Amino acid sequence: MRKTLLRIGLLAFSICALVGTATAQRRFDKWERRELRADRHEVRADTRDIRSDRRDVRQDVVERRGDARELRQDRREGAPQAELRADRREIRADTGDIRSDRRDIRGDLRDRRGDLRDYRQDRRRARRDN
Repeated sequence: MRKTLLRIGLLAFSICALVGTATAQRRFDKWERRELRADRHEVRADTRDIRSDRRDVRQDVVERRGDARELRQDRREGAPQAELRADRREIRADTGDIRSDRRDIRGDLRDRRGDLRDYRQDRRRARRDN
């Protein structure tokens, strides 16, 4: 008895799920589909670029830490002042580059958020209009 009720419930649930997906798959016209697909690909490409940029910045930070470690080591070993000065300039320049890259990433994230919002609005509008 219990198995029969479970089977009937499972069958009813699967039928409801199929009907729900069938009604949810409203057809968009060809151009809307193409435009939404292009927008989705653009958002995904932006996401990949941002991930890559973040990875690059993390690597730059690791390299800068290594440079700072070398500078401290050179100070302890009594390296010439000219070499220490050059190392400090290099670290300062790397720090500026990293800050600039992080600023660019924040701008890219803002743009991606806007593109994603536009894509979702367009998709909602296309579903509503069909």
